[in-house]
Amino acid sequence: MADWSAERYLKFEDERTRPPRDLLAQVPLTDARKIIDIGCGPGNSTELLVKRWPNATVIGIDTSAGMLRQARERLPKQTFIEANVAHWVQPEGTDLLFANAVFQWVPGHLKHLQRLLGRLPEGGVLAAQIPDSLEEPAHLLMREVAREGPWSKQLYEKARLRDEVPEPGGYYDALSPLCRRLDIWHTIYNHPLADATGIVEWVKGTGLRPFMELLETAERKQYLAEYTARVAAAYPPQADGKVLFRFPRIFIVAVK
Repeated sequence: MADWSAERYLKFEDERTRPPRDLLAQVPLTDARKIIDIGCGPGNSTELLVKRWPNATVIGIDTSAGMLRQARERLPKQTFIEANVAHWVQPEGTDLLFANAVFQWVPGHLKHLQRLLGRLPEGGVLAAQIPDSLEEPAHLLMREVAREGPWSKQLYEKARLRDEVPEPGGYYDALSPLCRRLDIWHTIYNHPLADATGIVEWVKGTGLRPFMELLETAERKQYLAEYTARVAAAYPPQADGKVLFRFPRIFIVAVK
């Protein structure tokens, strides 16, 4: 898969940083010495962790060189490592594993959450936020356009799509035997964006990427035109002309 675009991701920095803020508010650690930000992206979530625990060692990991470059520019005193969480093991003595919107991209992510939680010391915390938006119109329509267009065969055979997100009970059954406290909750954000094009710009930086990178320029333009038209029909404007981009997310805080 082509590298992530930090610039595109950060077009909606405030909206994208709200979930890690909300997740962090529920982490019950008064003190932490070693923290790992899994899927740190451009460092916006890492910055929250550094501000809360300024004396801790905070390390960000990500698979994207572009995202890590942006994170290092943002937080030059912190350590950032290129690593895939599916093959990565946290260092001994880690107090907090913090993961903002990354595990939906990790195949079989439940087993990796179990593995990481199982290796934490007593009192350690795993805190994860996972988008639960695959059944929202923006995602249903990107798959619909991919299925119906002249590009259908190549997109559906080759696009690496996100894993389905389990129901809360699935996370509970997988993680509760490994911890003494487990909180799971859903939050539905309604982000006011300028128009349907804003929604398309948002998903270009995330869920639409597997489709876009497989299309040539002309096909990409055709796909985006059709997709944007359908998004505009699915998200009618509010009284002030803006659209509300509904975005459900699931939150998990597990204390070992």
